[in-house]
Amino acid sequence: MSANNLPPASTVVRMLRDNGITSVRLYAPDSAALAALGGTGISVMVGVPNNVFPGLATSAPAAAAWVGANIKAHPAVSFRYLVVGNEVAGSDTRYLVPAMENVRRALAAAGLDGAIKVTTAISQATIAVHVPPSAGEFTNVSKPFLLPVLQFLKRTGAPLLANLYPYFLYTSNPRNMDIGFALFTAPGTVVRDGKYGYQNMFDASVDAVHAAGERLGVSGVDVVVSETGWPSAGGGAASVQNARTYNQNLVNHVGKGKPRRPRKVETYVFAMFNENLKENGVEQNWGLFYPNTNRVYPITFG
Repeated sequence: MSANNLPPASTVVRMLRDNGITSVRLYAPDSAALAALGGTGISVMVGVPNNVFPGLATSAPAAAAWVGANIKAHPAVSFRYLVVGNEVAGSDTRYLVPAMENVRRALAAAGLDGAIKVTTAISQATIAVHVPPSAGEFTNVSKPFLLPVLQFLKRTGAPLLANLYPYFLYTSNPRNMDIGFALFTAPGTVVRDGKYGYQNMFDASVDAVHAAGERLGVSGVDVVVSETGWPSAGGGAASVQNARTYNQNLVNHVGKGKPRRPRKVETYVFAMFNENLKENGVEQNWGLFYPNTNRVYPITFG
């Protein structure tokens, strides 16, 4: 929604339904979007923005007020996850688990604790090792705050959200990765990891996140891919054809599971629209649609 030329929320919700999209992520509790989503059955992942959640960590009444104003006030919305912070880094990480605890208590007080899972979304930059996936490990900077996050998620039965972009892994070092491994088009195994073979970077990254959590001593926390995609313009390997190839192959693939965990991977494609207020370059060109509602390229959600 970082754009000044987007269609109204009612039009966007109609587009979601027309395209068979059954889940959506909002980075903040936009009132118009939530009003339009109410009663549609579309499940909603909504964020507590990074500039808001530290205040909820230090004040249980503030957390209760936030839940009341932004969640409880929209009873017709099918909330799925409440995401406390997105790609939080630096000193704010110390507020993550206290905020998650206070928000969860507020949901429980509102009778919503079982229905809505509280979690957070981590950046790809928190992962130090992607390949081989069994060696997956978080960065040394990330481990101290991710351990209590994972312990909270394990205790509450919530998944860890991860923003994963094979595009950036490829473009940061294209000489050392075949683009087919990034685009799901490799004809066979590219990375051999014990008895498991990986044909694409997406699967390797997801399994690396699982391994990184287990390396911290926390197993059994599911991973939801809360952002992934491919830009259609603005940078290296960014083209309409590559974007279409990645996202259509992604949609076709995630229901099949990964080598180590043969179950589907809940995944969110970034993003619905190209955004003209983002930084020039690839940041403006992740959309499936132009703001005039035309498709950037054909794609089918099965």
